[in-house]
Amino acid sequence: MNIIKRDNNIFILETENTHYVIGIDKTGYNHHIHWGKKCNPDDYYINTVGDENSNNTMLDEYKQEITPYGQTMYRDCDIKAEFEDKCREINLKYIGSSSTDDTLSITFSDKYYSLEITLHYQIFDGLDIIKRYTTLRNTGTGRIDFEKISSAQFSLPSVKPYTFRNTNGAWGGEFIETNTVLDGGYAVFETRKGASNHNNSPYFIAYHNADENSGDVYFASLAYSGNFKVSCSRDLYGISRVILGMNDFDFSHTLNGGESFDTPPVYCGHTQGFGDMTRQMNRFCVQHLLPKQFNQETLPVLYNSWEATGFAVNAKQQIELAKLAAKMGVELFVMDDGWFGQRRDDHAGLGDWYVNEEKFPNGLDELINAVNELGMDFGIWVEPEMVNADSDLFRKHPEWSYHYPHREACELRNQLVLNMTREDVQDYIFKTLDELLSNHNIKYIKWDMNRPFSETGAENLQNPKMYSYLHTMAVYNIVDRLKEKHPDVAIESCASGGGRCDLGALSHYDQAWTSDNTDGIDRMTIQKGYSLLRPAKTMRAWVTDIEGINKPCSLDFRFAVSMQGSLGIGGDLTKYSDEDLEICRKNIAFYKTFRDIVQFGDLYRILDIEKDEVLLNQYVTADKSKSVAFLLANGTRFYKKRMPVRFDGLDNCRNYRLTIDGKTYEKSGAYLMNCGIILQIRGVDYNRVIIIEEIE
Repeated sequence: MNIIKRDNNIFILETENTHYVIGIDKTGYNHHIHWGKKCNPDDYYINTVGDENSNNTMLDEYKQEITPYGQTMYRDCDIKAEFEDKCREINLKYIGSSSTDDTLSITFSDKYYSLEITLHYQIFDGLDIIKRYTTLRNTGTGRIDFEKISSAQFSLPSVKPYTFRNTNGAWGGEFIETNTVLDGGYAVFETRKGASNHNNSPYFIAYHNADENSGDVYFASLAYSGNFKVSCSRDLYGISRVILGMNDFDFSHTLNGGESFDTPPVYCGHTQGFGDMTRQMNRFCVQHLLPKQFNQETLPVLYNSWEATGFAVNAKQQIELAKLAAKMGVELFVMDDGWFGQRRDDHAGLGDWYVNEEKFPNGLDELINAVNELGMDFGIWVEPEMVNADSDLFRKHPEWSYHYPHREACELRNQLVLNMTREDVQDYIFKTLDELLSNHNIKYIKWDMNRPFSETGAENLQNPKMYSYLHTMAVYNIVDRLKEKHPDVAIESCASGGGRCDLGALSHYDQAWTSDNTDGIDRMTIQKGYSLLRPAKTMRAWVTDIEGINKPCSLDFRFAVSMQGSLGIGGDLTKYSDEDLEICRKNIAFYKTFRDIVQFGDLYRILDIEKDEVLLNQYVTADKSKSVAFLLANGTRFYKKRMPVRFDGLDNCRNYRLTIDGKTYEKSGAYLMNCGIILQIRGVDYNRVIIIEEIE
């Protein structure tokens, strides 16, 4: 792993298995030279061309690391700005670089105006992941208004059309994969709603004939939770390019004299197969991205009371649920919506983060103390970015929500979005949550966000179109400040389910709520999509009473699905039979014996529920001494399946022991991965959790 700089301004980022190569030609243009398998560093060179004709210029053909708007470049650009004299072109010249063993910075400046742009790169030991971001500096005194600011541009190596994988989801159906073959024109994945994940996702995965174990896979994920845009294109030369960054829809960002701006970072890589991509990103996120307080700790089994009580919470009923949860082995009891203000339904109370005295006449500590005495930590739900019109906060500060003076505000879920770009709003939210955590023994915050933005007027801003970025940064900042002052408090990102669980959110929050859809059958597909570029330990997965509409599955089946992330329980325990409670207790105890493997191990997706009728996911420790495999099917067809179940990720030369359906097998890793164990997988509720251990 190294940064190699050659005398002819060629820069080589050497990762564990790849080279990423950049060049600056004699005229100062930047060139992307190579991204892929390692070559002899002395072989790289810059290929310069002239204009093809008067309609197709050399700038159209160049592969670049950054493409500003201007001159005779007519394809999509990364950066577009307007200077004070109304010039809307940027003309860059190379002015220098700096590097260490693992970082590289390349700086350009406009040939006339006071704009300086630096491209930043960082590599990581033992991985093929590269961090990229861009710094913009206004080195003069006048203002510069940016119409578009992207974090990174990528030029893919092959002239063959790539297939681009993204998501095409919705509330209750997050992370549903879509694969688009792009042989010409543009494919755009974006959000304009203010949160990053319900529909498209802020990443690209580009590949040719790839599967879990083979094929060139290129990917990049934007660490940003606001409005994003991923623009993929393929031109007449067969060049496929991708630009990632903040969405230029309803966007503008102003830099006054002396100010600078860092774009949200992008994490990218090249691997062989989707499986290696997932495993590299999982290791990278755990080691380098997640907040440090809990990144090396297994997350606790939690119980959330929402499905049991809805808004009608009170101390007595929560304590009864806590007693049942404690007997099952739950470690963290979380009270959801309904505990504050005049919150009896979703029409009132948001913004009033004080305890409802009618529901908790002895205060919140009566419940917290009871939960603690049962041996569990206590957590609580909040939705800090939102306000109901029927609330003390809105009556006192109606100007605190996004609004236009002559437009009627749209209320989705009967609520409005607070203008988080205002310092007084930020101060209120931090102060309120800080007091809640300081005055009570709360170890966990479920931070929700239940509606997209509208009426995004922000008269407090010099440039109101900066709202999406500034709102997102304000949320990150408050979360960071709370975690700094209360380092023993874990915070979960939730946005009407999985609406905000991009890498930006995960660099501040400790975990994410995956989806409000807890149907065990649906979750097999949702969780696969989540797992592609996000760490398994951040994926909160609940066992609830939703058995599936027209596709029932047992309590054991739902546990087998949910144990593939950070396990949670969300059903109405007061309605569980003694047998159901015992099933929960046994599964929770079982999960605790291997959760470290799931939360920190390497994931191998072996069989896909959509393609194979069978799901087989296996998690393996880094030293390959132990693994856990989840084998599930819900109704196989045509008397199937009697099949060899082959495992993965083991050591060919070691021997392992596993037990399935009461029969113990002792086989070599090579046998288990190449021959497998013959099993008959049949029935509407087939589920097995298999522990595989090395024989000493």
